[in-house]
Amino acid sequence: MPPIIDIHIHIQPDQMVKPAAHELIRHGRRDYDEIVKYSASPKDFLNFLDSAEIERAGIINYVSPDVIGFTSEVNDWCAKYCSADPRRLLGFGSVHPKYVENAGAEVRRLKKIGIRGLKVHPSHQLFAPNEYRCGLGPLRAMYETAQEIGLPVMIHTGTSIFPGARNVYAQPMLADDVGVDFPDLVVILAHGGRPLWMNEAFFLVRRHPNMYMDISGIPPQKLIEYFPRIEEIADKVLFGTDWPGPGVPAIRGNIEKFRALPISQLTQQKILYDNATRLFPV
Repeated sequence: MPPIIDIHIHIQPDQMVKPAAHELIRHGRRDYDEIVKYSASPKDFLNFLDSAEIERAGIINYVSPDVIGFTSEVNDWCAKYCSADPRRLLGFGSVHPKYVENAGAEVRRLKKIGIRGLKVHPSHQLFAPNEYRCGLGPLRAMYETAQEIGLPVMIHTGTSIFPGARNVYAQPMLADDVGVDFPDLVVILAHGGRPLWMNEAFFLVRRHPNMYMDISGIPPQKLIEYFPRIEEIADKVLFGTDWPGPGVPAIRGNIEKFRALPISQLTQQKILYDNATRLFPV
């Protein structure tokens, strides 16, 4: 089988998670002990990726002290974790504009320690992705620096059921300003606006040359229903699972259902591998 990149997997420091968020993550997961094991051991997780036929994985982490519990220490945790095999593990960290003194300097530091992309999670970080237009200066500095040094930014779009999440910030159209104001910044709209705003995500990906989306958290069997014209943006879609997020099934099952979709083999190849490896070269 051709190689696969899963650009959106949540391997994170379990001990940082707030009790309410922890309960939601654990709910209904019979494999939770395995997940904890992978978080503690990059070697075990790499073996898991081999068993799932995943060549490379985006390891998503972000600062969210108010909703999830992650402090800025999560960035260094992620960088250290991914250093076990930086070719295969693509670390995503974050710069929270409300909890940092010099956002630009922190972006540069994260790249220096091995972080490959930034994650903005508006509904968990409690700010809009375009709030720099309303006075949140550190957010502008974060985007400007990421654009300057070539660090992609992944923006969560779509609803969240975590306690305390503010979904008003998660509408994809709020990222339109980012595409206008930072045209050379690679932006990935995580989850394609699921389940309410897929049309907005599709519009933005077509409008902005450097805006992409991942399909993580979308049941693969529903993908064509949500994005009937997905082949028109085949060059700008990345495969991801959001595993082991709430309600997300096993990775292998996601892959099998995706491969069963009535889309061309060329489109599948682009989504499963080519687009991600172009954005995140070895």
